[in-house]
Amino acid sequence: MKIKILCIHGIGHEEADESFQESWHRAITTAVARVAPNTDVELNYLQYDERFSSSGLGAADIAEATLRLLTSAVIHSVGDVFRRNRGIGQFSDRLRWTAGMVAQWSADEALRTTLRKDLASVISDSQPDIVCAHSLGTLVAYDTFRRDPSLMNNRALITFGSQIANPAVRETFGGRIEGIDDARKWYHLYNEHDQVFTAPLYLRDTNFTQVMTPFDKPDDVLNHDATYYLGHAETVTNVWGPLLQAGKAKGFDKRLAAVDKSLGIAVPKARTVRRSRDKALLIGINNYPNPSDRLEGCVNDVFLMSSLLQESKFSPDDIRVVLDDRATAAGIRDRLHWLLDDAQAGDRRVLFYSGHGAQIPNANATGEADRIDECLCPWDFDWTPAHAIVDNDFRDLYIQLPYDTQFITIFDCCHSGGMTRDGARRARGLTPPDDIRHRALRWEPGLQMWVERDWVKRARKSAQKAESANTVSNRDGIRRVGQAIAVRGYDDKLYDKRRAAYKHEGPFLPILMYACGESQLSYEYRHGVISYGAFTYALAQTLRSSKQRPTFNALVRATGKLLAELGYDQKPAIVGPKDLLGKVVP
Repeated sequence: MKIKILCIHGIGHEEADESFQESWHRAITTAVARVAPNTDVELNYLQYDERFSSSGLGAADIAEATLRLLTSAVIHSVGDVFRRNRGIGQFSDRLRWTAGMVAQWSADEALRTTLRKDLASVISDSQPDIVCAHSLGTLVAYDTFRRDPSLMNNRALITFGSQIANPAVRETFGGRIEGIDDARKWYHLYNEHDQVFTAPLYLRDTNFTQVMTPFDKPDDVLNHDATYYLGHAETVTNVWGPLLQAGKAKGFDKRLAAVDKSLGIAVPKARTVRRSRDKALLIGINNYPNPSDRLEGCVNDVFLMSSLLQESKFSPDDIRVVLDDRATAAGIRDRLHWLLDDAQAGDRRVLFYSGHGAQIPNANATGEADRIDECLCPWDFDWTPAHAIVDNDFRDLYIQLPYDTQFITIFDCCHSGGMTRDGARRARGLTPPDDIRHRALRWEPGLQMWVERDWVKRARKSAQKAESANTVSNRDGIRRVGQAIAVRGYDDKLYDKRRAAYKHEGPFLPILMYACGESQLSYEYRHGVISYGAFTYALAQTLRSSKQRPTFNALVRATGKLLAELGYDQKPAIVGPKDLLGKVVP
């Protein structure tokens, strides 16, 4: 049996290394021999380094794109090395060089067009059964096959050490990654220890499989070696095995079809595990470790919200509650996977949070503070990314949801700080300590006063403008939880052009209900002797007293009116797809 494989190398002028092809050949043939000893392997290669050398993109443009990619590593905590290091000078030379090539590919549209043509030509000449792509090569492959899926024509694709899902790269694809319909199989190998801007993929296509291939190569902090991926035990078992062990059927398509049948892909009734169409995650935190931070109504909010959901035909078995000291950052992240990992078209998902919120001024790769991250405050919150729930903690889960999934998020907290006391009206927001607050301030000599830095003013103005329009803010705005601002891009026209090129509608956007505006506070309300969040209680009262089910927009307006009548200076906000906000609350 003969198998033809096209190899697309990764970053670093790899083809200049005389041992490059030899090491790939040895890794692949050794792995194949373990599952199909009598297989004759023919390897071909796409060589593209000289295309980067002759690119017409200016050095300034490449530098700007490189900084954005390196900044994404700091902002989005891509691997432990970035959690430890906060400045661009602390990135290794190899990593900065790597970032430069990925950034050059992202920024140079003409270069991407040339590479697509090159790959299409090599596919036509070599007629491979399998395409193996590493690192930068995965971007070239995905870009080509997504724009022209027919090139895969029942071929299998194996990607590894990939930056496809990195937020700064995903922007090039219009903010969303879709499957490759004509591929017989797409295997995505992910190593959590790989430090070269890699990220896992969350696709629900039946021909897509993500395979976890953890390895920690001695004396290599990057853990990005292609041969370690190709020869990994999990790759042998879950990729090479299914591709090559289908028996004696002749022809690659027939072998893969047999594998499909053996894996149960065409036999849905083989699934025996019950999958819930409805799921809700309800988080409430009263008893923060610091006594002065403690709230009273958050646990009651959770039980009130659970009762509302059960009145809306949610089963108690499909509602998961996490309270107080169980609602740590790690615990919440784990439960977000439970909530969203298996969501399919037509499912209902609800995320409710009642507790403190905060805003953290944060730095980019150069060490300069230039953005504000809105966050939820878990029980173990300490003003560090590791113990805060920010948008990127679950962004990659929700932006890939099927468009007709119904995902509603409700945040009864505020993010502008406060801790104001007015009887029972305790504000649900934490004021940052002075060292955190200093990042957003500058000294004004003329006034002899501390004032907000200009980028802070721009961010607040952008967020407030978007809030009034019920839409997301742009890249200059505050990074609000649930809005996936980082993957949408700077330029709306370019964003729309890319969505059209890659044939999708952009990242999935949930329906987001906020207890108050970006610059307001969210308060507690005492119902007799029982405390609730003022917003949560008013929302429940409004929904239950409605003669007819209101639309989402009408529900939030009515809730805001009730809060105003009760004397609360907080105006709820709602963001989401306009066609959904005008529909009736289910």
